[in-house]
Amino acid sequence: MSQPNRNPNQSAVPGPALAQIPVVVLAGFLGSGKTTLLNHLLHHSGGTRIGAIVNDFGAIEIDAMAVAGALGDSTVSLGNGCLCCAVDASELDLYLERLTAPAAGIDVVVIEASGLAEPQQLVRMVLASDNPRVVYGGLVEVVDAAEFDATRTRHPELDRHLALADLVVVNKADRAADLERVLGLVRSLADGAAVVPASYGRVDPEFLFDRRPSRERIGQLSFDDLHEHTEHTGDDGHGHLHTGYDSLSFVADVPLDPRRLMRFLDSRPDGLYRIKGYVDFGPHDPRNRYAVHAVGRFLRFYPEPWPAGEPRLTRLVLIGSGIDADTLGKELEACKNDAPHADEHGMWGVLRYVRGSGDPDVEDPDTGALVVEDPDLEDPDLEDPYPQGPPA
Repeated sequence: MSQPNRNPNQSAVPGPALAQIPVVVLAGFLGSGKTTLLNHLLHHSGGTRIGAIVNDFGAIEIDAMAVAGALGDSTVSLGNGCLCCAVDASELDLYLERLTAPAAGIDVVVIEASGLAEPQQLVRMVLASDNPRVVYGGLVEVVDAAEFDATRTRHPELDRHLALADLVVVNKADRAADLERVLGLVRSLADGAAVVPASYGRVDPEFLFDRRPSRERIGQLSFDDLHEHTEHTGDDGHGHLHTGYDSLSFVADVPLDPRRLMRFLDSRPDGLYRIKGYVDFGPHDPRNRYAVHAVGRFLRFYPEPWPAGEPRLTRLVLIGSGIDADTLGKELEACKNDAPHADEHGMWGVLRYVRGSGDPDVEDPDTGALVVEDPDLEDPDLEDPYPQGPPA
């Protein structure tokens, strides 16, 4: 293939990235605890405004819904600014448009799939959305630890769902007769996804999204306020059963080499669920910093001009379950490169994951990696830049 006649540091890079709202797909068979987990996220949002799209209007707790009155047959305004919608899949784009409108003030959208829904189709719909304010936030599959074997027998498609998931919550861990066996089996089916045990759906919200400080709420009654007393009493026997996570914060005042970083991303370990932050590629693109958003197999870079007066640092946060933070930190340190000159084709790997206006997301048929296709963004100096498949 002939190579494009363009500067990889300039014309291939769009302008500043539009602020985007992550859309998380929450799936799982009937009785696994999806609604319990969603309610937990709503009650412990920490000031974050969650837009929830659910299949069954009655699934959300009625006392929580009663904080404010209905705005229509399927849309409710909640006291903490959340909007909850009962929709069919065909209405998804319409409600995503409404929930992600700047006036709604929503920070994250959670789609609770029907217990018999095909999560892959919902994921594809999110990825296919032409709404520039939407970004994929991951597929969270909830399974019932106590009934896992019976669920697999009734629904053999569960194995396929687990292989697609970015995060698997093994719920009802307190009721499982042999939790370690179930966790081991789930990990073997989950294709490197983060797998966390939980009871009563209590997963730390920080695993899924960034929480606003509660003090940012002004004049609003929130789920946190309504249920604050339950966090202190513990009378129900599960007041503090939150699922933790492992995290690593990485800061570098030396630019990162794009080829080395892509090799790091290509080989990131099982259980590493989210990567977020900004990367300085130094002479490879002196005008822009690159916001990075990775969840499961999904990876996206967003170039944007450096803010005036801001120090040129790489700042990354990595979140996962069972990850070796020390090893990951050393691998990121090895990505540093203070060479004064750029490798002419060094940015090609990064630019494959920069989405231009209107570019669709596609799924690699061999690896399942979600990438942005651009046949021009090939590195002529690499015979096989990703011998084990594109970066996940």
